[in-house]
Amino acid sequence: MTPATLVPRLRTDLAAAHFSVPGLTGLWGIEADAALRRNQRVPAQRALATLAVKLSRNEPAATLARLFLLGDAVPRADLDAALPTLGAGGAERLGLVAAVDTLLRPLVDLRPYSFIDAHGAGSWWIVSDLGELALGHPLGESHVLGIGGASRTLSGLMMPRAVERALDIGTGCGIQAMHASRHAEHVVATDISVRALELAALNAELNQIDNIEFRFGSLFEPVAGERFDHIISNPPFVITPRTEGVPSYEYRDGGMVGDALVEAVVRGAANHLTPGGVVQLLGNWEYYGETDAFERLERWLTPGALDAWIIEREVQTPGEYAETWIRDGGTRPGPDFDRLYKAWLNDFEARGVGRVGFGYLLLRLPETASTRGTAPGLRRLERLPDALGHNPAGLGAHLAECLAAHDWQAATDDARLLRTNLTVASDVTEERHYWPGQQDPTLMTLHQGSGFGRSLPLDTALAGLVGACDGELAVGAIIGALAQLLDADEPALTAELLPKVRALLVDGFLK
Repeated sequence: MTPATLVPRLRTDLAAAHFSVPGLTGLWGIEADAALRRNQRVPAQRALATLAVKLSRNEPAATLARLFLLGDAVPRADLDAALPTLGAGGAERLGLVAAVDTLLRPLVDLRPYSFIDAHGAGSWWIVSDLGELALGHPLGESHVLGIGGASRTLSGLMMPRAVERALDIGTGCGIQAMHASRHAEHVVATDISVRALELAALNAELNQIDNIEFRFGSLFEPVAGERFDHIISNPPFVITPRTEGVPSYEYRDGGMVGDALVEAVVRGAANHLTPGGVVQLLGNWEYYGETDAFERLERWLTPGALDAWIIEREVQTPGEYAETWIRDGGTRPGPDFDRLYKAWLNDFEARGVGRVGFGYLLLRLPETASTRGTAPGLRRLERLPDALGHNPAGLGAHLAECLAAHDWQAATDDARLLRTNLTVASDVTEERHYWPGQQDPTLMTLHQGSGFGRSLPLDTALAGLVGACDGELAVGAIIGALAQLLDADEPALTAELLPKVRALLVDGFLK
């Protein structure tokens, strides 16, 4: 059996074993599934043991789950039965397992992953390094992370527009590059970790994805002089103290001070985008004293070169931030936790950092070269800390629609907008509150069911305009009728409502 045949054999066996997200949930149940998401494996172990007794055998998927998800060693005979085509020997040759006495222990985490995006439902198998649950101790500094909350967030934000070339900076296990492969003809994936690139290449091969090219190097160095239509990055943005004894994890720490790595990606993006090309990334940014972090973000953006839409989703105190990332590395409360906690707080205090923001960055190079020297058409920095709307396929399509709506209304003068027929988006609802016994509402609010789940207070005129946007009448005709109904000056009402109509278009309330 040659190395070239091992991965196809593994793929065949995983499919035959029904090693899938619904398959595993069916084995151990919803409660054990929820416990695993809390990093607790005992309920799943108990459920699999009970199932084995009931069936008088070990199901192939159960053996694979015990080994690769729960971190339990299994007998060689059980793995041979679970992987009949590859065999336990083939799994050893692939570096998936190692022998310990009469048992085989896992060397990697291998798990099914399912998702829904604009292209439909999909499922893959993802190999990464063993996590804290299987290791039983903190992660190593060269750890290659699997699929976590941040990676799911970014893949859900990914705009699904068809492009020729995409770039994934800091690919890790390759998950963002694999998602990008669904809408890009060719994807370049980079990382500073050789092991990450090896595992990412294995994941692409395992899932029969053949349009990703893997390159070693930091940030934009491996693609010097090249341009891309879509750049995606879940960069190692975590702010880590540069203090001896503080672990520096490759998957989350880019080796720079503070938020300098995110700044480097933002400042370098314009030189690697095609006209109309987009960068999407996650990031942290620091607040110093009373200075708003958005003022610093504005300075990161090359003057006149890039459109920008930056959304802050969360702000943490230094203590909250330290607790989050110390625990992320697998360190539990105790002396080591306290030592690291002090290092983080000392670092923030020494540099004058009072808070840390987290959010999404979307940058775009304007379509035509002639616009590059002018003020950008889109410069939107906003805080949206509330719960998102319902987006089963992610936010990517919504972001693309909002960008298109922004571009359309920006290129449309008032006269043309007044001649345009608009409709209310299908996810939009209106809420009205009344004092008992009163006919007129005291409070009206427009709610967005998907997207960012925005809510917008309405006055009588705007409520009337939105309510009449059913595609039958032009905006100007609706405003004219409202002016008569409200006994208002039509030019003044037009001047009041048109900016609001533009905002409703950009946010996806009107189409």
